[in-house]
Amino acid sequence: MKTGIIQQSLSGFYDILADGQVYRTRARGNFRKKGQKPLVGDHVEFSEEGYLLKILPRENALVRPLVANVDTAVVVTAAKEPDFSPNLLDRQLVALAWQKVDALLYFSKTDLLSPAEYAHLAKVAAGYRAIGYEVWLDEAPFAQATLDQLTSRLAGKVVTMMGQTGAGKSTLLNHLAPELNLKTGEISKALKRGRHTTRTVSLLEVNGALVADTPGFSSYEDFPMTVNDLPQLFYEFQALAPECKFRGCLHLKEPGCAVKNALENGKIMPSRYDDYCQFHDLIVNQKPIY
Repeated sequence: MKTGIIQQSLSGFYDILADGQVYRTRARGNFRKKGQKPLVGDHVEFSEEGYLLKILPRENALVRPLVANVDTAVVVTAAKEPDFSPNLLDRQLVALAWQKVDALLYFSKTDLLSPAEYAHLAKVAAGYRAIGYEVWLDEAPFAQATLDQLTSRLAGKVVTMMGQTGAGKSTLLNHLAPELNLKTGEISKALKRGRHTTRTVSLLEVNGALVADTPGFSSYEDFPMTVNDLPQLFYEFQALAPECKFRGCLHLKEPGCAVKNALENGKIMPSRYDDYCQFHDLIVNQKPIY
């Protein structure tokens, strides 16, 4: 029996990376009986005969993209075409915080911005840096110094590239590792959306990291947490919570709220607070899943 990591899932077959080799396996039927589904990124036990036998305990499992045991996520966010959406970015950051995945922000397509638009985005980037996120934003896309920093930062990690369709995930990977020669798609002028060029999830070996190039999306809905969990997933709110008058403050209508006080004094990004309120309402109004 061997252990390894699922590198790719395709039509019922699972390619497992172990000892520097890739083994093609099929899953035993008992996974279906147990309601288990092997995911890319799973650490597994498998037999020499080519059967996947057991899924080892997971650190985490993302829903979009569908990948397990992720150390770091690079959230590739288009500055333009499609237009930058703080709300979509925050949806991804909350989902990653819930799964305890380290999030890095990479802004793409900055060459399409006017000087005024770039200056505005630089302020936004500074806001996320102040929260504690690592942010890469360059006037010239794919600056070599940034690519070198990213390569060093991701080495030895299981990484997922995530972001909306057309944001440039595959393009970024091609710059990090030109030998991959991944397909990239142009934005549809009529729909203003990217064409899906990545259809399956697979872990690619990139400069000492295992990186998942994953399908993009046009919307992002992943709120399994409760309204009481949500404030912990906005790190700047979490830091201020001990100063709130009431323990368990939800930062909405409570008096003596340190978060609302910080918002009024310009110490919290208004877009972040607006998104927090929207996500709170989304969670409250979610229909239960049976």
